[in-house]
Amino acid sequence: MPANLTPQYIEAERKLKTAKTPQEKIAILEEMLALIPKHKGTEKLQAQHKSKIAKLKEEMQKIKPIKHGLSTIIDKQGAGQVIVIGAPNAGKSMLIKALTGADPEVGDYPFTTRTPAPYMMKFENIRIQLIDLPPLAPDIMESWQVELIKVADAALLVVDLAEANSPSLLESLLAKLKEKRIEFVREDDTPPEESPGPPQFKKRALLIANKKDLDAGGKNLEPLRFFFESQLTIVPVSSRLGDGLEDLKKRIFSFLHVIRVYSKAPGKKPDHDEPFVLKRGSTVIDMARAVHKDFAEKLAYARLWRGQEYTGQMINRDFRLEDEDICELHI
Repeated sequence: MPANLTPQYIEAERKLKTAKTPQEKIAILEEMLALIPKHKGTEKLQAQHKSKIAKLKEEMQKIKPIKHGLSTIIDKQGAGQVIVIGAPNAGKSMLIKALTGADPEVGDYPFTTRTPAPYMMKFENIRIQLIDLPPLAPDIMESWQVELIKVADAALLVVDLAEANSPSLLESLLAKLKEKRIEFVREDDTPPEESPGPPQFKKRALLIANKKDLDAGGKNLEPLRFFFESQLTIVPVSSRLGDGLEDLKKRIFSFLHVIRVYSKAPGKKPDHDEPFVLKRGSTVIDMARAVHKDFAEKLAYARLWRGQEYTGQMINRDFRLEDEDICELHI
């Protein structure tokens, strides 16, 4: 007997795939249990969900709270995780406040940020996670800070244009991170494949020249360009005045190397508010997997809308998608 699962159930199953904590997973599984049609064909599925809930509750009881030390795990959310790095008083927290509208502690004294904190930046119809990392200096660098940089998808390196010594500070910081096997590359570069020996962590990054409103005539920007423009794209901004921030948001989205694809049911309009975020280079079958595993297994073909180039033409499962494509899946 077919299960006849509702669209609400399919949506809850999609949310379950991105749930991080046991509490979140239990809540979604209980919602799915309530949405499952109650008949003989779904008895096995109901039993599976009840078993998963019981196992998650058992796991939660075994977890002992940690009373000391700093947690260095920040679950990735949104379209990507971007870590924000800078020396003391570079203006990281003010930049994050300007980009996200959140309210991190901002001060005119060093080390205002004492623990890593995640914030969500809205870009058009998606959100990107920014991690405010406590200030780094060559002689002040904790191992957990290094690990957070390694696992992030990309980085923003923030320097203070009001500080004439910024190029020297940045050079020392990059040298220290290179000792830790972390190296930053331009946002349009593709990190090379792994080579023998200890893994090297090459991160796409933008060099954010902050406080440009305090750099009269670009006096401090010039040496920054002279020493680093061949290695990194430099983006001058003013967090205080908001100058350059909209361009920065576009660049952040671009260097994550992701695309937004909109789903469309036959005879209906696409949903532009909740795009599927996929890696650049993804195909129709990747889109189908993101929607639901049943779509990937039973996909027959798809139709595509892309500007004037495609207006509902049939495409196969290996067709490569681009940003803001509209895809109608048929099974």
